[in-house]
Amino acid sequence: MVRELERDGVDVRLTLHAGAPDLGHLAIGESVSVSGACLTITSTEGDCFAADVSRETLEHTTLGELRAGSRVNLERAVMPASRLGGHLVTGHVDGVATVEAFAPEGRSRRLDVQVPERLARYVARKGSVCVDGVSLTVNEVTGNRFGVNIVPHTLVATTIGDYRPGRRVNLEVDVVARYLERLLQAGPGGGDDGGLERETLARRGFLQPRRERGA
Repeated sequence: MVRELERDGVDVRLTLHAGAPDLGHLAIGESVSVSGACLTITSTEGDCFAADVSRETLEHTTLGELRAGSRVNLERAVMPASRLGGHLVTGHVDGVATVEAFAPEGRSRRLDVQVPERLARYVARKGSVCVDGVSLTVNEVTGNRFGVNIVPHTLVATTIGDYRPGRRVNLEVDVVARYLERLLQAGPGGGDDGGLERETLARRGFLQPRRERGA
């Protein structure tokens, strides 16, 4: 929970109450995910810690909309020896999405999210997406909109249970999708010269070869 939010010019100093027992031993310099955004701890006091939020982060996340008393999702950085319960998440938010619908579906709830057009191509059915720091599996995608099911445990353990249509949320797409796109954009000289081209992937059996027009 946010304890205090101090503005210093274009930056913000955020003080949060950790609360959870496994977050009680945070150290200065450690990274922690705050509703999906990776922040560096600058000071600690009891079960509270502070972090600076730059203008860049404020412009590309919802952290600037927080107020004292706002609930946030917190997660420590994964250790190499730990089990990876979700997909790989960096805490580098790609953009802000909007909750379109949130309705009961059996014991779970159905969440539909509208994604900025520039990020929609990274979201795939049965792929992974991170919403406010919560790793979720995509049920289906329609245009710039995707749907997921939120199980009871996630509703209790995160802030997702507070969602209402119109709420803005931090979105991080699958890091593999971003790197794959960059490889595909390597341009001429791809393939064996260090990049990837669609024709190379097709030749090696990863894609169906393109058909000529009229074929």
